[in-house]
Amino acid sequence: MENVGRIDSARYRVAWVDVAKGFCIVMVVMMHSTLGVEAAMGETGWMGTLVEYARPFRMPDFFLIAGLFLPARIAAPLRLYVDRKILHFVYFYVLWLTIQFAFKAPAFAADFGWAGTLGLYLHSFVEPFGTLWFIYHLAIFFAVTRLVHNRVPFWLVWLVAAALEIAPIHTGSMLIDEFASRFVYFYTGFILAGAILRFAERVDRHMALGLVYLALWGVLNGFLVFSGIADWPFVSLALGLAGAIAVCIAAVLATKTLAMRPLTYLGQNSIVVYLAFFLPMVVSREVILRSGLVSDVSLIALLVTAAGVIGPIILYELTRRTGWCTFLFVRPSWARIDQPWQKGAARGQKAAIAPAE
Repeated sequence: MENVGRIDSARYRVAWVDVAKGFCIVMVVMMHSTLGVEAAMGETGWMGTLVEYARPFRMPDFFLIAGLFLPARIAAPLRLYVDRKILHFVYFYVLWLTIQFAFKAPAFAADFGWAGTLGLYLHSFVEPFGTLWFIYHLAIFFAVTRLVHNRVPFWLVWLVAAALEIAPIHTGSMLIDEFASRFVYFYTGFILAGAILRFAERVDRHMALGLVYLALWGVLNGFLVFSGIADWPFVSLALGLAGAIAVCIAAVLATKTLAMRPLTYLGQNSIVVYLAFFLPMVVSREVILRSGLVSDVSLIALLVTAAGVIGPIILYELTRRTGWCTFLFVRPSWARIDQPWQKGAARGQKAAIAPAE
C-alpha cells in the first residue's frame, strides 16, 4: 500500500486542479440556487436541466480531488495530520453552523420553539446540517483513510466503499447516506492519485485525447441521466467516476483558455465560497423575486448563482484586506494543535484556509 497513489510532493500545486475545483464550486452553488429559485417560483427552466445533467459528477469530482494529494500527507505525524485534515474542517463546520443558525433561528423558533431550536443546533453536531455536510464529511473521510491506511489492504477498502455506493442505502441520515455514496470517490482519488496526475499530463500533451473522451462521455452522461438509468446500481458509480475524470480533463483543457484565471482563483478559495454562499444566495433570490424586475426562472437562477459565487469572495477579500473578522475564513492559532504554544506559536499567528487539498 505504501506506493499506491504516491505522488511527488514537488508537484503539490497543479494548475488544472484549482481550475477543476473552481468549476465544481460553481456547479454546487448553481444547484442550490437553481433548485431554490424553481421551488419558489413553481417553474423549471434550462438551468434546471443543466443542474440535472451535472448531478452524477458534481460531488464525485469534488471528493476525488479532495483525496488527490493526500498520499503526500497520509504519513505525516499524527498531531499534524489531525490538525490539518480533521480539526481544520471541524473548526469551520462549527463556526459556520453557528452563523447559519443565527440567521435561521427565528424561523426555527417559530416552528419548534427556542428549546427545539437549541435541540436542532446540538443535533447538528451529530447529523450534518444543510449545505455544510460536505465540510463535515471531509473531516470524516480524512480520519477514516488515516485509520485504515497500512492496516487494511487498499483494494479491500475500495471494494467496501464501492459496495456502499452501489447498495441502496437510504436511511434518512445524511451522515450515513452521504458517507456510503461519496467515500468511494474520495478514496479513489487517494489510491489513484499518481495515475490521475499522469493521465492529466498525457491529456495536456495530446488535446485530441481529451476532446474525444469529453465528447463520448458528454453524450453518454446525458443519455443516462435523462433516461433515468444514471441512478441504477453500478451505473451510478461508473458514471460518477467517469464524470469526475471528465471534469479533470476539462480542467486541463481550460488551463489553455481565458477561463483559467477566474476558475483558478475560485478553486483556490473553493471552501470560502462553500462556507458563505448561502447568505448572498438567499438574499439575492428574495430581492429579485420581490422586485418583479426579472420574470424568467432561469435568468433569475443565473443571477442568484452569480451572487452566491461573488458574494463570499467579496466578504473574504474584505476580511483579508482590512484584517477584520479574519476568523471567518482563517483558522486562528487557538484553534490549532500542530504547534505547541511554548515553542513560539504567536497568538496572532494565522493559517490560511486550505481548500480541500
